[in-house]
This record gives sequence, C-alpha cells and structure tokens, in this order.
Amino acid sequence: MKLSVFNAPGALAVSLSLMAGTAMAGSHMAPDAVAVPEGNQKALTTMAQGTVAWVCKDADMGAAWTFAGPAAVLSDEDGKPVISYYGPPATWEAMDGSKVTGTQLATAPAGDGNIPYQLVEANPSEKDGWLKGTTYIQRLNLDGGAAPQTGCGADDIGKKVLVAYTGEYVFWKAE
Repeated sequence: MKLSVFNAPGALAVSLSLMAGTAMAGSHMAPDAVAVPEGNQKALTTMAQGTVAWVCKDADMGAAWTFAGPAAVLSDEDGKPVISYYGPPATWEAMDGSKVTGTQLATAPAGDGNIPYQLVEANPSEKDGWLKGTTYIQRLNLDGGAAPQTGCGADDIGKKVLVAYTGEYVFWKAE
C-alpha cells in the first residue's frame, strides 16, 4: 500500500497526472449487494486512478483513521480522461460539464487493503452531457484505497494521508 502525507490542496491535479498511459481493466462481476436494479443498462465503464484521503481523528475508542474524501480521474477504454471524481459529497464531473452527485445505497467487501465495492444512486444532472440521465454508479474491480493499518495514534491527530487506488466506475441509465 502506498501512502503519502497530504500537503497540497491540489490533490486532484496530482491524480490527473497519474492517469497518463493507464489501460482499461477488464470488468469485474458485481457482488449481489451492489447489483443495479432491473430496468437499467450500462452506459459507460471507466477506469479510475486516484487517491482516498484519510485523516487521523480522536474517536470514542482512541485515535482512528476517518474517511476524508476521494480524488480520482476516470478514463474511457482508450485511456482518455472523461470524468473527475471528488468529494465529499461524492461528485462525478464529466469533461463536458455534466455532473452528478450520489447517495450510497450499498457496499460489499472488496478484499484486504481495498476500499469496498459500492452502489450509488445518482441525483439528476442539471446539465446536458455524458452524465445526464445517469441512474446508478457502481465501483468495482478495486485495488487499494483502504485506511492505513498503522500511523494513527494520539500524537497523530490531524495527520492526513493519501492512499492510492484504482478501480472501475460503471455508469447506468434507465432502459
């Protein structure tokens, strides 16, 4: 797992630079917990490369890593960046100006060291473009991004780290 201390407000710019030359990964079967409801069809599959920010905070049981947000670039099958993903709130913004936010409906474990699979219900995009009409977004085929297992103690409160991850985001629209 690759960690880095967060020290720049331009985390998305760093993620953008990581995208050069990334090839599209093969689709992964979605666990039942994050399956898209009937009546929807795949509209776009993208490959993501980016980071998940975690901050060490004081919690009920002592210091613990707390999710602080993602920053990733999603590319099409040709490796061309088409969508920026950031948050909170979870936001997908296409290069054509269309944008959706979403509400997490379900997650499923994706293995040690990986953020979980996810199913999100998209809020309507107010702008025409690639994301207009998106109903659901799945996060699949993950590698990395989970909270660090160490490095968050009483002396680390306020420390922020970025954990690299890759994965697929599948965008769905009503049939």
